[in-house]
Amino acid sequence: MNKNIGSIERIIRILAGLVLIALAATSTVGWWGWLGLVPLATGLMGWCPPYSLLGINTCRNRNV
Repeated sequence: MNKNIGSIERIIRILAGLVLIALAATSTVGWWGWLGLVPLATGLMGWCPPYSLLGINTCRNRNV
């Protein structure tokens, strides 16, 4: 798996995922807040499966 998510996008995904999970854990939002696990996981891995399928790469260094 080559990384296909740039560093700024990774930070945004991680923060958004953590916020959604925190909101779900405190019952501020419904069950859908647990979907924050998806952006959190893709941000931590630096790889997004749909990006691979669509040929999208936001990583500055294409060889990583």
